Amino acid sequence: MWDFSANRDRICLQEDDGFLLSYGQVEEFGEQLAEASGGRCLVFILCGNSIGAVAGHIAFIEHGIVPLLLNANIDRELLDNLLARYWPSYLWIPKERAERMIGQVVLEEYGYCLIRTGFGARHDLHDNLGLLLTTSGSTGSPKFVRQSYENIHVNAEQIAEYLELDSSERPVTTLPMNYTYGLSIIHSHLLVGATMLLTDKGLMQREFWDFFKTAEATSFGGVPYTYEMLERLRFRRMELPSLRYMTQAGGKLSPELHKKFAQYAIENNKKFIVMYGQCEATARMGYLPAEDSLRKYGSMGIAIPQGKFTLVDVNGQEITDAGVTGELVYTGPNVTMGYAQTPRELALGDERNGRLETGDMAQRDEEGYYYIVGRKKRFLKVYGNRVNMDELEGLLKCQYGDVDCCCAGTDDHVIIFATQETGKKITGQYEDMADVIKKFISEKTGLNRTAFQVVTVPEIPKNDAGKIQYRELEKYLD
Repeated sequence: MWDFSANRDRICLQEDDGFLLSYGQVEEFGEQLAEASGGRCLVFILCGNSIGAVAGHIAFIEHGIVPLLLNANIDRELLDNLLARYWPSYLWIPKERAERMIGQVVLEEYGYCLIRTGFGARHDLHDNLGLLLTTSGSTGSPKFVRQSYENIHVNAEQIAEYLELDSSERPVTTLPMNYTYGLSIIHSHLLVGATMLLTDKGLMQREFWDFFKTAEATSFGGVPYTYEMLERLRFRRMELPSLRYMTQAGGKLSPELHKKFAQYAIENNKKFIVMYGQCEATARMGYLPAEDSLRKYGSMGIAIPQGKFTLVDVNGQEITDAGVTGELVYTGPNVTMGYAQTPRELALGDERNGRLETGDMAQRDEEGYYYIVGRKKRFLKVYGNRVNMDELEGLLKCQYGDVDCCCAGTDDHVIIFATQETGKKITGQYEDMADVIKKFISEKTGLNRTAFQVVTVPEIPKNDAGKIQYRELEKYLD
């Protein structure tokens, strides 16, 4: 998968505590771990942004052992459910969790333990199956995306090509490695012999920025929520001389923030690259070239090398005119094999044949740049009008930046979940936030305010990749 021999003496992984491994050391450890695992089998990895987790993942991929990636902090009940369903041969988990697991520890290194589970199951694994990932960075779903070795390698090549990566890069982790976007950063930089800077510290922690500066990080990636936090931190005022570029994916960034960060990058001789992807396409499918980041702000760009986008209408016919909304369809060698929800499906071959219906609705402009307008399943009919929930969220976030909110509902009934009860102070009094929001959104959409319900919640639930968990909001409804 990766040619470590060409970079044996280069630093491969570096933690925020100063511990580091060269590419040669990672390769040698991989041989040791593979031997202890006894050949091709299924392994669960409980992932953190640490040397133990990343080095273990690399070892398994390199030696034909199939890892299934989960967050290290996964709830024990959810983990037990997945263990009972998939019966992995081994677990590669943090040492502190090993004491509470049933099985035999056969290897311990870099703060991680390899545990033989004793399930005794040797699954029929398809020869091309290389990796199993959850679809959205969540940890409890039994549904996994089956990624092939070709998918992993070719998408790393595609990303390295359009980002123009080389061995001098030093990206810092800002996303979980069990999330497809975070993992793609690792894979693409390993391909070129770069140094991965590993930390589980968050953007809101001073220790993260101390590590960023002392380790001279050259890049980071983030989902929309990441950039919303960076704006609150006044990131654009920070002195970060080592920073070369920033990437964004994992959902549509508001045009306003897109424009601000694109302008910042241009003024400070850096690059801001908005990207588009899904786990079902390994990671990335589209990108907006840095030189177009300001001119085309709001766009997710063009297809990556070796990939192609088309738009189709409700009848499956290709849309050729600019400015017409249709479902975005991607074709390319990084489209994954399909899903698995049981061990038996791990033996299946490629079910997609390089074509992915993304479920995203988009438009293409006259120059061939694509703009996501919402999810196919996130449109509601309200009093006969087609209403885009993602568009409503964008309007609200633009108007009320201090209110975290999201939209859901059913036809003729839009539910707006918001985190703040009181509105702006007007004529010496505070207005009820629900009334403020309903009045604003009714005026913007031209729809009667009776179509909207505002529900106040303590917080908007998000998964470890920063994506809104809409199903968890149902508990606030009668």
